[in-house]
Amino acid sequence: MAFNETKTGYAAANGINLYYEIHGAGEPLILLHGGLGSTTTVAALTARFSKSRQVIAIDLYGHGRTAFTDRPVTCEGMADDIAALMQCLNIARADVFGYSLGAGTALQLTIRHPERVRRLVVVSTPYKRTGWFPEIRTAMDQMGPAMAEMMKPSPLYKTYAQVAPRPDDWPVLVTRLAELLKKDYDWTKEISAIQAPTMLVFGDADSVPPSHAAEFYGLLGGGKKDAGWDNSGLTQNRLAILSGATHYNILESPLLEPVVGRFLGIPAV
Repeated sequence: MAFNETKTGYAAANGINLYYEIHGAGEPLILLHGGLGSTTTVAALTARFSKSRQVIAIDLYGHGRTAFTDRPVTCEGMADDIAALMQCLNIARADVFGYSLGAGTALQLTIRHPERVRRLVVVSTPYKRTGWFPEIRTAMDQMGPAMAEMMKPSPLYKTYAQVAPRPDDWPVLVTRLAELLKKDYDWTKEISAIQAPTMLVFGDADSVPPSHAAEFYGLLGGGKKDAGWDNSGLTQNRLAILSGATHYNILESPLLEPVVGRFLGIPAV
């Protein structure tokens, strides 16, 4: 595929028709957006990274151009969707970048299909539900169908309405996502077993406190000791706390692309 060529399509993956876009050429990098988003919400990163990599951006189950079935929204199910898509596209292994809900999906892809993930980038998601700030968990508990109507003036809804195969499914998306966000989870044991080199990225004003980010990094073996003058104590994993970044603007932070690019071996522009 040529450097600036884009391919779009649907794949029969894990019982659904999963929408994907392929941009650029080179080593594959899968990009997974956050909740209520789509490939549009990671378009700037796609454009940047596809200058030197083959970027596969995906509309997660029920999001964007990927329609719902009767299946609930779970990170485990969406991870299996991505693994099935990789098989359809003959991609044996890829680097995987996920943000928020997409990061939870990327984690589950790494846990459930470790052979598929070369390097993992997790942006703004905790490894257990109690990692979110208490006020965020309260907001998740209060989320429901009524919020769908309240969110119609938002850019997320406007994008959804433009591309979704069934725009009237917006309340279904909000409701099923709310059901997921209310569920308790703790992936401590699974995180500790991850073998793929992993980068964790959080904002210093994120919906997750920096203390949780440090705990997450510790589960991956990082932050246990001084690395030494010769870096002999440096692990394969990385932690980045971006100054002035929140859960809502971290993808636009000018600090994000350089730190992730270095980890993934993407040349600086």
